Amino acid sequence: MKKSSPPWFEELKWKLIGIFGKLLVDLLFKTTRIETIDFEKVASIIGSRRFIFAFWHSRILLISFLYQGWNAAILVSQSQDGEFIARTLQRQGHDTFRGSTTRGGLRALSQMIKNLKENRRPAGIIPDGPQGPRFKVQPGIIMLAKKTGLPIVPVTYSASRIKVFNSWDRFILPMPFAGCRIVYGDPVRVPENADPETVSACRLRLEEELCRITTSADRFYGHMIS
Repeated sequence: MKKSSPPWFEELKWKLIGIFGKLLVDLLFKTTRIETIDFEKVASIIGSRRFIFAFWHSRILLISFLYQGWNAAILVSQSQDGEFIARTLQRQGHDTFRGSTTRGGLRALSQMIKNLKENRRPAGIIPDGPQGPRFKVQPGIIMLAKKTGLPIVPVTYSASRIKVFNSWDRFILPMPFAGCRIVYGDPVRVPENADPETVSACRLRLEEELCRITTSADRFYGHMIS
């Protein structure tokens, strides 16, 4: 029978993972050339720090790098992969709430709603995480926007040279010294009194906008990621 590690060792291990995760992301993107597209359409919203970022599971790295130190409330799954992400995000200066569609999601969303109503801070949700389906928006982010009144800002990125992993999300890793393009989409607002039909329409609008800007960013560099 395999002996489990003591709690102090596990905590030290995850602390080191967070430290090195942040260091590696910093080193990677400090070598890249970053171009911003359509920021002007969301500049005032982002400047207010009262918004919800929506980005696909495969496109988290550059966004978390650019907005580190913003103390954003970010929903992250309770899986082991989520622990890697959460520890790195925490080192980048964000606050993580742990839950997903299949495990602890409603509790985490309730905590985020309360927190965002009490504090002036942005939020972030990966709407196709933690296990997909890829590029399909789950309803949690729409509920968060409806309950808080915050606009959703779709954002994505691609790079000139990338490694595409053979994972469910087709995660992309930009290569050092690559050119990167971060693209902002049209904001999506969910009315406080939205009925189920309106909620469904908002979810579909967000999904289509995220897919549109992601395809645009990839095609700029000639990528066709299936």
